[in-house]
Amino acid sequence: MNLGKVVGTVVSTVKNEKLVGTKLQIVKQIDLEGGETGAFVVAIDAVGAGPGEVVLYASGSSARQTEITQDRPADAVIMAIVDSVEVDGSIVYNKS
Repeated sequence: MNLGKVVGTVVSTVKNEKLVGTKLQIVKQIDLEGGETGAFVVAIDAVGAGPGEVVLYASGSSARQTEITQDRPADAVIMAIVDSVEVDGSIVYNKS
């Protein structure tokens, strides 16, 4: 799993039939301090994340383990919206 921030949406009117009905989000990977790493992915959104939200995402074969992505051509999936991150006893991110 990786931490990321939703930075955009991908809209595609012509796509594989197994992707019909999925929401595609652009996720920029972040480090534990919230800094951008430069990496990004297009991920199927399984939880209804919105722009600017910090999320957990999985990539590779793990991305096809959710109910929404099972048996779909997915390489990344957003599987959680992060409320807070604690590292060594300190809160480094808090949604509120």
